[in-house]
Amino acid sequence: MDLVETQSDINKGIDVDVLRQTTKAVEADRNLGKFTFEVQGTWAGGVSLESGTGAITQAGVRDESRVNKFSMKSDEPPALLGDDTDVSPSEYVLQALAACYTASLAMKAADAGITLRAFNVQVEGDFDVASFLEIAPEEHPGASQIRINVDIDAPEASREQLAELVAVVERRSPIRDTLARPVDVVTTLL
Repeated sequence: MDLVETQSDINKGIDVDVLRQTTKAVEADRNLGKFTFEVQGTWAGGVSLESGTGAITQAGVRDESRVNKFSMKSDEPPALLGDDTDVSPSEYVLQALAACYTASLAMKAADAGITLRAFNVQVEGDFDVASFLEIAPEEHPGASQIRINVDIDAPEASREQLAELVAVVERRSPIRDTLARPVDVVTTLL
């Protein structure tokens, strides 16, 4: 048995060498960092949707290997006219943010040499459906605030190091950025 712990083992599967190679490759060719993700969905009755992953395009090259590889379903709780059979779209948004924080935190910690024993991410979002129901059409129909609580168990890291790590994640999380700034969303009727 090998008693030497690698950086990958310490950081629960984050291969720091591959992370740094990827960073260098994107630095050399910015197109390698450009992705288009797709999801296709079909109405499942009521307020439910059944969807699947679609192709991923990276640097202009389309990869069909993930088409319908993963499926997702959504519904709403009864208060929002659903049957509460699946995760709500609002919860998917919060989960996407938590997942992005998880990936970003794990990668940034590994790159910084911070050993993570464990961490938890709690995300809460405040929504008001008055605009959606056209009761208050002048208001925004989306979340009014999203709060993220991060609890990190990294015994060898100082509070200052962890605060800087969280600050980097907050600045560099693609999903947080997508939610926090105006993004051009184009809807086309086919």
